[in-house]
Amino acid sequence: MLTELEIKNVAIIERVNIEFGPGFNVMTGETGAGKSILIDSINMALGGRTAKDLIRSGADYAFAQAVFEVSGEAEEKLAELEIESEDGLIILSRKITAAGKSTCRVNGRVIPLSVAREIGELLLTIHGQLDNQALLVPSRHRGFVDEFADNAAEREAYAEKFIKYTDLTAEYDELTQAETDKEHRVEMLKFRVSEIEAAALRPDEEDELTARFEFLENAEKILNGVYEAYSSLYGDENTSSAYDMLIDAGRALEDAAEHDERLREYSETVSSAVADIDDVTRELKSYIDHAEFEPGEIDAVQERLALISDMKRKFGCADVPEIIAYGESCKKELETIENLESRLEEMRARIETAKEETERAADILTANRQEASVRLSRMIMKELSELDMGRVVFAVDIKPSDFTINGGDSIEFLISTNPGEDLKPLSKIASGGEMSRIMLAIKSVLSKGDIVDTLIFDEIDTGVSGRAAQRISEKICKISREKQVLCITHLAQIASMGDSHYLIEKSSSDSETTTKVRLLGESEREDELSRIIGGVSVTDTTRRAAAEMLAQAENLKRTME
Repeated sequence: MLTELEIKNVAIIERVNIEFGPGFNVMTGETGAGKSILIDSINMALGGRTAKDLIRSGADYAFAQAVFEVSGEAEEKLAELEIESEDGLIILSRKITAAGKSTCRVNGRVIPLSVAREIGELLLTIHGQLDNQALLVPSRHRGFVDEFADNAAEREAYAEKFIKYTDLTAEYDELTQAETDKEHRVEMLKFRVSEIEAAALRPDEEDELTARFEFLENAEKILNGVYEAYSSLYGDENTSSAYDMLIDAGRALEDAAEHDERLREYSETVSSAVADIDDVTRELKSYIDHAEFEPGEIDAVQERLALISDMKRKFGCADVPEIIAYGESCKKELETIENLESRLEEMRARIETAKEETERAADILTANRQEASVRLSRMIMKELSELDMGRVVFAVDIKPSDFTINGGDSIEFLISTNPGEDLKPLSKIASGGEMSRIMLAIKSVLSKGDIVDTLIFDEIDTGVSGRAAQRISEKICKISREKQVLCITHLAQIASMGDSHYLIEKSSSDSETTTKVRLLGESEREDELSRIIGGVSVTDTTRRAAAEMLAQAENLKRTME
């Protein structure tokens, strides 16, 4: 049950705090006073979609907080979401800043919007004028029937099998297309595999070839440089060398070190250098002796690199390992195509099994819907008779249809408003007032098995007046004996039946407009009902009518207790 609503800086509301009671809570006020803002604020607190333009002009943020008393099944469901009540209370709040940041909390803990919406669905349901329009859309009727039949588990089981079935058929269609293109595809794959295998590529070959090409292109310069270095270090018969001079220097330092130990370190350094140069010259000699290459080798390397480049471009590969991997994938695809017929046969068997499972699940869903539809029709007609529509015949038409994610049924509500008339779709014959009563009857039936404790009716009385309005007021009041009801209305008949009556007032000054909400006492209720009855002026006549209406309402409510 919603016990308290706090609103700050939402539209024309600067700050409002409302305490709601059990039973029937009525809200009235002039058009444009801000009644819809209350619903928007509740929806905002419960994680509903909203926009930052909801923030009051000049304010930095908008804030809405709703306090609920919870118990029983709703409390158990909340515990499954890891939401624990505090002393039987759940406090949902949301703050939206002018910068567009939105923060939701439950009992002070920050939660995602999606979790706030899940919590809200367990606590409160809003029925507005748009719900009446849902009755004009046959595709929405299936949802009403499934909700009444409590088909959630059956729908989930069916959907799982339907998705499996459609996935298999899609895969089969792809394989069938592959069968159609098989000959051309096989020829192309074989050619590519043959081409890649003929190339006999090695993973590191491109890097090796690139390095070899660099050498071959500069071979003369490289060998000249190596030979010159070798000659300088080791010399020949006609010239002295760095190696010989270091030998001489080493001997001289060794002799000198015999007389001055400080020179021993220098002598050893020179000896080490001699050894290093000896190693280097041997390596250079080996490099010169083994630097072999054919005159036409550079052309062969260039051709190999060009082949690799061409294959990379042709197959869309970045390097040689990718070309090799692509060749392997072509081989695997060839194997798959060659085994395609056996796979198609296997797929046909799996699809037939999946289809049978889907049909069985759909049959269960259909049977549930048919059984529930009979009960739903009977209960709705009972509700309609209490809404002064006792001669109406209401039926649920269920016909087979192609399988969809929702089952194999086409469902549509039909109605006959006069004796002897054929049943026809709601959209063909129902007026606005009739639509309001039909929706109220449906909601009345569905709410009986719902764990939600609070229902909000937002001007669902559109298009009704007189006797029909009285019947609607009685029906909503009857619902409020089992559920908490919040109802925004323009009708005196409905307002008079409230257990608590809140007036929503707008006031304006030169600089701002504000909305306030206050709980009315008995005499104030007479004034408000007089205003609703009489329009602009409140007279003794409208006041007496209001007093009489309130007295009759009290008598009616006593009969419902």
